[in-house]
Amino acid sequence: MPHDHAKGHHHHVDPDSGDRAVAAAVGVNVALTVAEIVGGILSGSVALIADAVHNLSDAVSLAIAWAARRIGRRPTDETMTFGYKRAELVAALINLTTLIIIGLYLVYEAIQRFFAPVEIIGWLMIWVSVFALVVDAVTAWLTYRLSKESVNIRAAFLHNVADALGSVAVIITGVLIVQFGWSWADPLATLLIAGYILWMAVGEIRGVINTLMLGTPPGIEPDAVLEAMEAVDGVESVHHLHVWQISEQVTSLEAHLVTPATSLPEITRIKSAIRAMLSDQFGIGHVTLDTETPDLACDHPSRIGG
Repeated sequence: MPHDHAKGHHHHVDPDSGDRAVAAAVGVNVALTVAEIVGGILSGSVALIADAVHNLSDAVSLAIAWAARRIGRRPTDETMTFGYKRAELVAALINLTTLIIIGLYLVYEAIQRFFAPVEIIGWLMIWVSVFALVVDAVTAWLTYRLSKESVNIRAAFLHNVADALGSVAVIITGVLIVQFGWSWADPLATLLIAGYILWMAVGEIRGVINTLMLGTPPGIEPDAVLEAMEAVDGVESVHHLHVWQISEQVTSLEAHLVTPATSLPEITRIKSAIRAMLSDQFGIGHVTLDTETPDLACDHPSRIGG
């Protein structure tokens, strides 16, 4: 069956060069944040300040992503027997939650501006936003390849994509204000930016929560896994199946295996055949199997979980 969950993990980016790319992205985003805040205050544009606040969250999210990448590569030890790979998932959860809070804040600010409009210097908005768009493009270039391998970096990359769209919206808003004096375009653009941020973050955070809650990995159907395991020669039945992800790259499975085989070489052969099948068909690389004979199998076992 197809393995959507395993795609995109074949051409890994060198860890050190990846770290340098993320660190560079942090630097350019901090510089952009300062420029946009100054430009927003001078021009009176809430959309530009909104973009700056979001851009600051970009810099913070990239810094968290950078730290999580380094922590995630630590080896296993006596306190973390599964290793530190989930540090990236925790970082992604923090970043996406922050993004949702920012989106809600921007909605509030935009609504306030509809009722209390202020004078806006459109040309200043446009030039600062053009500079912001260039920086967003550089950041996207620095993090795009890494985003294919890590939900952590992908969360930071999505921050950046939202920023780029925000910059485009602010440029268009500036043109409308300069040409037609439509000051209401500023809070309207802010609402559009906030709506996209919320839609994007909520969609991405579901997968992170599913992984942290030990949910079934995307692209894997437990019933199909059970059927494939029970089709292996020497297997009578399978129960107490658990499938989960340690990280995006590591999928684990444990189950009780009922087999009439009693000799150690035969049991080993059956387990090896199941492991090879699970790796080839489902991309599951970490497998733990508890064998039982038919007369000593669990009473009334659950097929999945339990």
